[in-house]
Amino acid sequence: MTQHQDRIVAFAPTHREAWKRLNTDWLIDGGFALEAKDHLTLDDPVGQILSRGGHIFFAERDAVPVGCCGLIAMADGGFEVTKMTVRPEARGGGLALRLLEACEAAARDAGAHRLYLETSSTLGPALSLYARFGFVTLAPQPTPYARCDVWMEKRL
Repeated sequence: MTQHQDRIVAFAPTHREAWKRLNTDWLIDGGFALEAKDHLTLDDPVGQILSRGGHIFFAERDAVPVGCCGLIAMADGGFEVTKMTVRPEARGGGLALRLLEACEAAARDAGAHRLYLETSSTLGPALSLYARFGFVTLAPQPTPYARCDVWMEKRL
């Protein structure tokens, strides 16, 4: 069995294309349309996330980006977990969990009281991961995403 070197790293300018490609691929592969809010976030991660107090983390395998996750600063002092994916060939090794752990650590460092996310009921493995990580389901919230039918949070 091949040993891979996996690591979680913060967004660097060299990740810009990987951010767009990884997220476009999972959305299309999942049968979802790219919506207006997707285009904003994927085309301008620095302006839409980082410059507004958010974070973006990448899972790298052997120095190649194979997963990512964004953390958007919310008006209530919490952070929204967004655009989380791990390439199918890199799944099963705990990278998604490590991305969530990086998000939680960044949120706690910023003094946030919660993590929030919006997702789709069609994404069973993601829903299971979020529940194991301590997220609980919320009542429906306003959302810009047509695909969203599940809202969750984790109190910090």
